[in-house]
Amino acid sequence: MRAVLQRVSAAQVIVAGATVGSIGQGIVALVGVATGDVEADAQYIADKISELRLFDGIDNGSERSLMEINGSALVISQFTLMGDCRKGRRPSWSAAARPEEAQRLYEVVIARLRDRQIHTETGRFRTEMNVTLTNDGPFTVLIDSRKEF
Repeated sequence: MRAVLQRVSAAQVIVAGATVGSIGQGIVALVGVATGDVEADAQYIADKISELRLFDGIDNGSERSLMEINGSALVISQFTLMGDCRKGRRPSWSAAARPEEAQRLYEVVIARLRDRQIHTETGRFRTEMNVTLTNDGPFTVLIDSRKEF
């Protein structure tokens, strides 16, 4: 499972002209589910979203987490994060999980964030969405539940 996290001062997601999710200070998390991902991957991603120190502290360094600033999360499904662009000019989506399994694990991420008392808004799974955000920094990181360094 992969997620792109963007620290934001505000963000919203619009579907068919209506706002379906909106946050102030926090994190926009674009979440992609890979074939073979399990609940442990979803829990890992949710824990990283809530605990990574991405927000400024007293010394203006990255000292505080989303939980510590009482920030919000806007979680959006993004199967294109599983795109493989190594060959040719068209990405391959073969690494992306089937929609039913991807939705289940996407919802595990959301539930775990909410269980941790993080105000969590979402987009709509398998829907065309317009996401607008004000990237604070800009500050963007990529996390991968399977990547080992």
